[in-house]
Amino acid sequence: MLALIALLFIVVPLVELYVIVQVGQEIGVLNTIGLMIVISVVGAWLARHEGVWVLRRIQEQVALGKVPGNELIDGALVLVGAILLLVPGFVGDALGLLLLFPPTRAIFRAFLKRRFQIVTIRRSGPDDVIDV
Repeated sequence: MLALIALLFIVVPLVELYVIVQVGQEIGVLNTIGLMIVISVVGAWLARHEGVWVLRRIQEQVALGKVPGNELIDGALVLVGAILLLVPGFVGDALGLLLLFPPTRAIFRAFLKRRFQIVTIRRSGPDDVIDV
């Protein structure tokens, strides 16, 4: 656990700083800052768009009387992606964009379901399938 905390608070910021400096040396300081601002603005728009889409899917599932398992996971992934896009840095931005795009988000969702061994439980009828 201590190693994970060290990774999050020491290694990740150092990697982000290294990448920012390298990009700054290649395209210039002002272009680097501008690129980071553009990525944050586009990322915020994309996060809002995907967040609204996920919220609609959750409401549809609830209206049908189903538990919105995949949609809740998608909502959490969109939130993490949005946070990563708002924090300065290109590595976090890349991961944040991957979490916001539906095809790559599905890959992360499948990984999380396997990682946490989410199973399907059948209730009384054939249409009552719940992701737990």
